[in-house]
Amino acid sequence: MTHKDIEEFLFSLPKVWLDYPFGEGSAVYKYGDKPDGKIVAIVAENTKPLRVSLKCDPQLAEVLREKYETVVPGYHLSKKHWNTILLTGQMPDQEVLDLVRLSHRLVSGELTIAD
Repeated sequence: MTHKDIEEFLFSLPKVWLDYPFGEGSAVYKYGDKPDGKIVAIVAENTKPLRVSLKCDPQLAEVLREKYETVVPGYHLSKKHWNTILLTGQMPDQEVLDLVRLSHRLVSGELTIAD
């Protein structure tokens, strides 16, 4: 899965736009109205393997970390609510896209997490 694949999927979701608040190299996809918005995904550009950080339900986040060695706690993010996925091919592409969709639903408020 490439950055372009993830970006195209993100842009197919409602109210998602691209920002670079952390400078070049960190593509931040946000939900909501500009210039504000909430982070849905962060793609570390030009990394091999490509890294994408996504918001996740805390219980599911733990399950994914146990199941896949390429899923780690969010890089520079809340370790409870965010995972960083190394896109090596270990996780099926459809599962990655499902997690992108979940992140969008959590950030948009469509789904909520009981803390």
